Parts: sequence; C-alpha cells; structure tokens
Amino acid sequence: MKPIVILGAGPAGAAVALGLRRLGYPVTLVSEWRRFAALEGVSARVLDALRGAGLHQALTDAAQPSQRQVSWNGQRHAQNIEFLLDRPSFDRGLREDLRLAGVELIEGRVLTVQSHASGHRIELEGREAVLADFLVDARGRQAPALGKGLRGPETVSLLNRWRGASGITASAVESLGDGWAWMARRADGQCYWQWTVDVASAGLPGKALLLDHCRQRRQDSPLAREFFGSEPETGLHLHARSSTAILCPHVCGDNWIRVGDAAMAVDPLSGNGIFQSLSSALQAPAVVNTLLRKPERALLAQRFHQRRVEQLFLRFARIGRDFYADEQRWPDQPFWLARRQWPDAEVAHAEVDYATLRVERAPVLRDGFVEEAEVVITADQPLGIWHLQGVELAPLVRRLRSEPAERVLEGLTVDQGRMVRSWLSGQGFKP
Repeated sequence: MKPIVILGAGPAGAAVALGLRRLGYPVTLVSEWRRFAALEGVSARVLDALRGAGLHQALTDAAQPSQRQVSWNGQRHAQNIEFLLDRPSFDRGLREDLRLAGVELIEGRVLTVQSHASGHRIELEGREAVLADFLVDARGRQAPALGKGLRGPETVSLLNRWRGASGITASAVESLGDGWAWMARRADGQCYWQWTVDVASAGLPGKALLLDHCRQRRQDSPLAREFFGSEPETGLHLHARSSTAILCPHVCGDNWIRVGDAAMAVDPLSGNGIFQSLSSALQAPAVVNTLLRKPERALLAQRFHQRRVEQLFLRFARIGRDFYADEQRWPDQPFWLARRQWPDAEVAHAEVDYATLRVERAPVLRDGFVEEAEVVITADQPLGIWHLQGVELAPLVRRLRSEPAERVLEGLTVDQGRMVRSWLSGQGFKP
C-alpha cells in the first residue's frame, strides 16, 4: 500500500483520511491545530453529512441547536433551526475520530512541499521531513495557489468574539448597506459577531482602530443591540479572514489531489463551509484509490474530480448570487452590485423538461473506484445521475422512449417503483 500524507485536519482532510483508512491505506495527517476559538452555524443536513463521513466523536457535545433570526431586505423572520458548532470542541473530537481509525497524526507547520513524479517531501518546522507517495492537500485557503483560478469579488470577514451575559443559545443574520453580519450567542455568554464586507469599498480603518470600528457598527444595528443587549463586552478579540470565492484551476494529478477549500472556497452566504468542504472530499478516497490501483483510469479519475469540483463551485456560487439579489434596498452599493451579478447569469435551478433528458457515458463511483457508465443528464444534474435506489436510470429512460411506463417499471420493488416514479414526475415525465 502506498503511504499517503494529508495536509490539513479540518473536516475535508479528516473525511478523506477516514475514507482512505476504510479502503486499507496507511494514512499520515499533518496539521497545525486551530489557534482561535470559533463558532459555526450548521444545519441538520450538515450534521448528517459529518456523521456519514465517520466523524462521530467530533459531534459529541459540539453542536447546540438554536433558533435563527433573519433580517433581509427589510423583512424579519425566525423560522429556521441551526446548530452552533463549537470548533475547539469539534476539532478535539475530530482528532479522536482519526486516532481511533488508525491515522497517524503529526502536529506541525508545513514549511515547503517539494513534489515530483516519484513522490513528495514535506518540510516541517522543528521536525523531520515527511515523505509521501501520494499527497492530499486539505489546507483550506492557506494552500498555495496553482495558477490563476476563478475568483469572486474580493471579500473579507471580521469575526469579533467576547464574553457577555449568560442567556439562551441563539443566532441571527442581517443584511447591511455595505455587507452582512452573522451573530451568535451561547448559553454560557460567549458572543460572536462576524461582519462580511467588500475589500475595495469597505473603507476599513487600520488594525489599531478596527475593533472600535466593528463595535460602532454593532451599535448602529438595532438587531445587534437587541440580540446582544447592553452587557459589557469582556475580552473582545478580532480575527480577520478572507471570504473570497476561489476555484483552483487544477485539483488533481497523478499523485496528488486537492479537497475542501484548497480545491474550492465559496462565499459563506452561499451555504455552510463545512458542507461545501465535505462535498468535494467525500469523493476523493475513490479517486485516490483509482489513481493508485488502476492507473490506466487516471485520466478518467482526474476528470471526475475536476468536473465535480467545478460544478459544485458554480452551483454554490449561483445560490449565493441569488441570495444577494434578494436584497433590493441597496442595488447600487458596490458590495451588493458586484455580488448580485457574479459568477454569471445562469439559473441556479433550471426548469425541468423531460424532453431534454439525454443518456451519456460519464465517470461514476462504484465499489471504491472511478469507472465509466451510462448516466442520465438533466437540467439540474449536468454531470449525470447514474442510479436511484439501486436502479440504473439510463436503461429505463432509453426504454421509456418506445415502451409503456408500466412495462418498463414492472420489475421494480414497491419502494424502487415509488422512488423512480417520483423522480420521473419531478423531471416532467407524463406517461
């Protein structure tokens, strides 16, 4: 078995490590542990994805449900539940999941990575170099650029953290004239306020004045004043990070692969960052397995990963664009003007039309490998759908062009028939 090294211990790197261990590979994971406390709001769907990836210890006592308020385009509502994920607790559990799976963990800062056709040499600060036959880069936005990729409007998020009064767990989102803010409060009084703005037009002051500037912006917001109350902000900290959407132009080679934010990092308004990281990471073990054990399929495996990452990036970017377009109060402000038009004018969810369905051969995942199979291309799934409930769709769609639906579907189980009929109906099929 080829020794595999993963750089980065976030959800993406951990998901790949666990997937490769299930395939029998020895895995070493190298990472600096997170140096600042953070809180993230995630949905129940994200929690399910994390459990599906095998991150069970990471979720123990790490997520607290909260009612989320939304103030957008002058309207307020509170109809969604999100779970506040405490990242220090989550990261400790994540490392325990990795240890239990037999992943070797090395804490250290990566200085350089020297890559060749025969392997990789990773230089670490204060430690011996690590050698790898295959490299997985999951270092997030810190991963070095690989050429000029697709970039969205330059964006920065300023996270303020402090301790306030104890109270109920809650979170909120609001749109502002020059950006938007996400805020959260834990029952123990830990408070978080993250302000996302345009780099070029925000007119931010220097670092020495930035905390006071953020505090004033919170005071200017009726929602933030109501949410946090008038308690003193004890131990106020500031952490700035890029939120610019970035698509890496190359995400896979013969002996390396990029996953998570190292492959594509999207605007936080377009969806949860953890879910987006997992979206590209969960397919990676099968891609790596194919590259190492079936090198004759290398181009197919690389094309599969590249196209999936690109399609996921554009889908998330268009979702974010539509959220920005929903805010109509400041259409000419630089922040909103740039983001309501990027990345393109393509619809995020195309209208269904059964007549446009077509059957093509495309890469798919089967039994831990990438192979080629017939898939059904739809308006909403341009990369194709292979099977549903274990039923391959391409043969059914082809037969439905010339045979009665009842005859085509008669061999399916009750559950399969119900699922396939529902999918056909959703595609506009009329028997």
